[in-house]
Amino acid sequence: MEILKVQKNLTQIAEQEQIEFVYGKGKRKPQIQQLYEELEACGERLMEYKECFEIMGTDRNSYSKTDLEATFMRMKDDHMKNGQLKAAYNVQIAVENYFIVHTYVSKERTDYNTLIPVLEKHKDAFGEILEDVTADSGYCSEKNLMYLKENKISSYIKLQEHEKRKTRAYTEEIGKYYNMKTQVFEDELYYICHDGRELHHIRTETKEQAGYTQTFEVYGCADCRGCEHKAKCLYKYNAEKDVEKNKVMKINEQWETLKEESHANIQSEKGILNRQIRSIQTEGHFGDIKENDGFRRFNYRTSEKVYKEFMLYAIGRNINKYHRFLHDELKKFEGKTEEKAA
Repeated sequence: MEILKVQKNLTQIAEQEQIEFVYGKGKRKPQIQQLYEELEACGERLMEYKECFEIMGTDRNSYSKTDLEATFMRMKDDHMKNGQLKAAYNVQIAVENYFIVHTYVSKERTDYNTLIPVLEKHKDAFGEILEDVTADSGYCSEKNLMYLKENKISSYIKLQEHEKRKTRAYTEEIGKYYNMKTQVFEDELYYICHDGRELHHIRTETKEQAGYTQTFEVYGCADCRGCEHKAKCLYKYNAEKDVEKNKVMKINEQWETLKEESHANIQSEKGILNRQIRSIQTEGHFGDIKENDGFRRFNYRTSEKVYKEFMLYAIGRNINKYHRFLHDELKKFEGKTEEKAA
């Protein structure tokens, strides 16, 4: 390490200058000794930071000292009203016909990276490919939608801008590509802005995030001078500073295509029904678990023990639900028998 090299150099300088390091009360330390000890303290802190990063890994930015596998998350139950963070796990459930089919315990703060592990778990358990998947907007990402398409699973995932699309403001954003016209000339696609100017393809860019590579096509206008819509079209436009600035936009065409397919699915009759069922069954489970059963905290630590605890709880819920189902069926049967006897 560089710190050790600097410390070694300081020691050599002290020997050459015949400067002795002193210790104990009432003794004034030489400046070179103070610098040496400051570097030593920095090295100790760096080793502590290194250990923390090794515990967190590349997927997290925090962990709890009482449970190294738990991540600090912002909870909905904020009794202090100050946005406090608490050590927690992200618990996912897969529901079919009111029964919990799978549970998954994750260290992720968001739901983006939890959908594919649940589906892979289903495939390993049953060896079957699902026909369709219904989920909330928290699971909407290019990686997830691409996985569903590659595995021929119909996506009924709500888009993050689903509600925004219903507003007039969405259609009045003239700087967005989806409110522009398109033309094709000699196999080249280009956009036409609100002022009638052409935005042609400039280059292709890639961006890697969480092990997934996104591809962006960059389109731009050659000259935006004199455009009366420039203030609305350009992002954070300043009339005095951005006189020569031209319109440039990045479009992830694959991501946009996947979103449109999923949006068309949830707008269909089956999609509306699936979303209603999801809100009743999946959200109903969590509401019942938290409010009626009062299950808001785990009794064990580490992800393995938390998973086992929640699995036992889920099995118990399924048994109770199946018992109520048989009880209701028995009542129906007894009612039909009495009618026939009468």
